[in-house]
Amino acid sequence: MEKVKDINRTNGCGEIRKSDEGKEVRLAGWVSRRRDHGGLIFVDMRDRSGIVQIVFDEAEMGADAFDAAETLRNEFVIFVRGKVRARSEDTVNPKMETGEIEILVAELRILNKAKTPPFYIQDGIDVDENVRLRYRYLDLRRSEMQKNIMLRHRVAKIMRDYLDENGFLEIETPMLCRSTPEGARDFLVPSRLNPGQFYALPQSPQIFKQLLMVSGFEKYFQIARCFRDEDLRADRQPEFTQLDMETSFLSQDEILELTEGLIKKIFETALDVKVETPFLRMSWDEAMDRFGTDKPDLRFGMELQDISEFVKGSDFKVFTSVLESGGQIKVIKVDDYANIPRRELDGLVEYVKIYGAKGLAWIQYTEEGIKSPFKKFYSDETFEQIKNATGAKTGDLLLVVGDKASVVAQALGELRLEMARRRNLIDENIFKFLWIVDFPMFEYVEEEKRYKAMHHPFTSPRDEDEEFLLTAPEKVKAKAYDMVLNGVEIGGGSLRIYRSDLQEKVFEAIGLTHEEAREKFGFLMDAFEYGTPPHGGIAFGLDRLVMLMAKRKSIRDVIPFPKTQSATDPMSHAPGEVDEKQLRELSIRTTVKKSAQQ
Repeated sequence: MEKVKDINRTNGCGEIRKSDEGKEVRLAGWVSRRRDHGGLIFVDMRDRSGIVQIVFDEAEMGADAFDAAETLRNEFVIFVRGKVRARSEDTVNPKMETGEIEILVAELRILNKAKTPPFYIQDGIDVDENVRLRYRYLDLRRSEMQKNIMLRHRVAKIMRDYLDENGFLEIETPMLCRSTPEGARDFLVPSRLNPGQFYALPQSPQIFKQLLMVSGFEKYFQIARCFRDEDLRADRQPEFTQLDMETSFLSQDEILELTEGLIKKIFETALDVKVETPFLRMSWDEAMDRFGTDKPDLRFGMELQDISEFVKGSDFKVFTSVLESGGQIKVIKVDDYANIPRRELDGLVEYVKIYGAKGLAWIQYTEEGIKSPFKKFYSDETFEQIKNATGAKTGDLLLVVGDKASVVAQALGELRLEMARRRNLIDENIFKFLWIVDFPMFEYVEEEKRYKAMHHPFTSPRDEDEEFLLTAPEKVKAKAYDMVLNGVEIGGGSLRIYRSDLQEKVFEAIGLTHEEAREKFGFLMDAFEYGTPPHGGIAFGLDRLVMLMAKRKSIRDVIPFPKTQSATDPMSHAPGEVDEKQLRELSIRTTVKKSAQQ
């Protein structure tokens, strides 16, 4: 194995083209694939820029140099010097960007050898994700993973450039903060210098960015690391990255227009995808009514439709009891699927139960007539009215859920997505944006018998709803807005409260006493006494945004070193135990025995 010398590369492996024919090049990278054809050895050589075929010809190199080439194995790190030559027409590889040429090697240096990897370093591998995360440094060598990380870099750069051009300042905020109520659980950090006291890692820079507005900076942004101790899923991580923005003296319309311009710039620059602005705006109430969710996927139809009017007043006790208790009966229409197999219908019954529904009914408009488990309770005229009202035709299927409004929304909303997947109705090449606006200010927590802020307690209520804050909180709408892309919330924000009297009233509405509010947020409330400008902002989930742009199913595929769904890192084995000395220095004693932590 050669000692490292002056490598002095001339090109990246993926950069060479037919126009370089005849040039001498010096390349360094990894052996991706090796094929031995007797006196000829062909190697696919890889670096970050791509792959190129290099050729070792014993007749050209001599026996000693060729012997070294014969020792090459996958993932060896090598340096080569050679001449670019065109491939013959019958050996051109159209699947490779460098497929028209190859490098005839004159010099080889083996910079480092490698063990056989636990999986192939190639795209589209079928490997357990835990194995990929255990050997993440190998997983990240794969072209598709490197493209994801490079896309992430480009998106972040475009964000910075756009915001700089629009007068924003990039300002850092603290990572060691005070623990605050609401939201997810905090990650706590013990203070050695202040025994028994703890910092919290920021769930977002919310309070500090508002203080920056009080400080007069007017336009702030930060690509910020955030931390939340919550149950994980495909689009959540305990630590994540968001583009955080805050502005003073801008209206909601101006903030939305500014951020639409940012998204348009990102997609057109990074993906060459044209984005039409302005985006569609839809109220929270309308989204819940039509799609059962406040983040609807607009790439297909199949909207929720209310048929309560047609099925009321019958002897069918299931529907009657739902309607008498203030519930609703809604359907989704699945085109050309009246012949759905019965076993699939039975499976869908179990599917909606996951989301709180007690069951699922259906209407099949077949060539032979109507099929439905509640057919005997209604006339043919009623089924014809439902057919006309929903726009159904012969051959269509209606899936029916009856329950309280929140259950119907969740169950049918999820069923809508599932049926779209099963019927292949989702075009992965379409990007559908919209704004959801006019959110409820509060949501009621039955277990705690109190209201909590739907977004956060610094969101401003609509001016016309302030009078209901303490008397009818359920009526209050917020000056809040979420940006949704293909059924995923990618950004959310609001106009903020900037008057101390209004802020105290909102704290009271969510059950915080004056003393509790002062204890938790006293420094913010103090700041509001010194002339706070009207302000608002938004935060975008960088991980989610890049995930959608890269057409991946999980944000773990666009984060270099993510955690598993159990919040562990199989590669570094975090989290891990610390020794007793460290715990004593921090004045901490754990009740968990080490044997139980293994």
